[in-house]
Order: sequence, then C-alpha cells, then structure tokens
Amino acid sequence: MSTLVIKDLHVAIDEKEILKGVNLSLNTNEIHAIMGPNGTGKSTLASAIMGHPKYEVTSGSITLDGKNVLEMEVDERAKAGLFLAMQYPSEISGVTNADFLRSAINARRGEGNEISLMKFIRELDDKMEFLEMPEEMGQRYLNEGFSGGEKKRNEILQLMMLKPKFAILDEIDSGLDIDALKVVSKGINAMRGEGFGCLMITHYQRLLNYITPDHVHIMMQGRVVRSGGPELAEKLEAEGYDWIKKELGIEDEEETSGQEA
Repeated sequence: MSTLVIKDLHVAIDEKEILKGVNLSLNTNEIHAIMGPNGTGKSTLASAIMGHPKYEVTSGSITLDGKNVLEMEVDERAKAGLFLAMQYPSEISGVTNADFLRSAINARRGEGNEISLMKFIRELDDKMEFLEMPEEMGQRYLNEGFSGGEKKRNEILQLMMLKPKFAILDEIDSGLDIDALKVVSKGINAMRGEGFGCLMITHYQRLLNYITPDHVHIMMQGRVVRSGGPELAEKLEAEGYDWIKKELGIEDEEETSGQEA
C-alpha cells in the first residue's frame, strides 16, 4: 500500500494565500472526492501537489510513501507515481498521442527497461477500445482539435496506460454529456484496486453516481472543513452549501481572487 499525506499545506498565488492549512491522507485502494464552491482552492491543491511553478507552497508538507514530494521536480513527481488530469488539457502540435504515451511510459520505466513496441501497441489498442475511442486517435496530435469530451477521454487513456499510484482528477466531468461521463467513469472504475488511489475534484454529485467514493471532503476558505462518506455528497446535492456555511459561520462571499483556485 502507498500513502499520500498532505499536512497543514499553505499555498499562495502572487503572494495571495489560497490554501490555508489543508490536511488530507490518501491510501491506494481508496477514492477520495473533494467538493466545494468556486474559488475555495480545489484546483490550487491539485496544481500544488504536482508542482506547478505558479503555486508557491509557503508552509506545510506533501509526502509520498514518506518521501518529500516538495523537493521533487515535476517530472520526478510523475515518475514517483503521481498523475494529474487537468481541467483544461494542453494541446501539443507535432506530437502524436501514441508517441507521447510511449515516451511517458518509458520515462517512468527507465533506461534499459523500455516497453516493447508490440506490447505498447497491444495495450494502447485495448485501452482505446475499452474507452470507445477510434483507432485514429492514437495518431492525432496531442489534444489538438479535440472536443472537450475527447480531451477528457484522452486524459483517462493516459491514466490507464501510465498506471500511477495516485491520480488527481481536476473536474474530469466538466463539460461531459451523459454518454461520455459513463465512459470516463468506466475507465476510472477499472483502475480501482490495491495499487491505485484517486483524488477527484468535482462540483457535482452526478460524477459520484458512477464512481462511488470512499471518502468525501468539503473545501471552503482554503481548508478541508468537513469529511465523511458518500452520504456527505448526497446531502450537498440536496441542500447545497448553505447548511455547512451556517454551521461554520462562513460568510457567503467570493473566497479568492475571482479565479477557480
């Protein structure tokens, strides 16, 4: 079992504090969901875990199996077993999906342990068929001209091919119709098991109708203010966030600088 531990994490953007003491502990074989209003720090948390240079960790710690993640470069975090599916995946012209995936897999495996071409092609074809992606998607440039749904399926394809220890999925359900949501959910559910843990960031219960989380956390004002099981997400769907704001005495105001942090 692997463990990802976040302790008293404080993160600032342009000297403005966004995360104000986040505490989370994730194990493989667990799926965690983070919910919360816009601007509460959910995406900031995802970016800080993966080491985006815009997000300055001012105090606190992130460890993966006891190793200090904050001392690792972004590529080292990926090689250590962390994966981020971004809310808005980047387009990379001139690099095909297949070439990108094979290079990423080989970077993790290391020199002398590269995946064979035939094994890679078999795995890629199998995963693309599972995700109902046309074969030609493998030869298209990475995310270039992809629809929103194609980009999200492609993120799940990367997840299934790279097999990380922990995946951070930042609003993987955003903009998906019901059919695409079912396919994306099928891919995430297929990864569940002893060697895989997941942190899903979402606004909506509908994703959790297809992927039942083991733990649900609510973020407000840059902190995790409540944790529970799937029933917590169901209560949010039924009652919104007003009940917890009243319980905690939180003013109904914009939490950060106008961006989805």
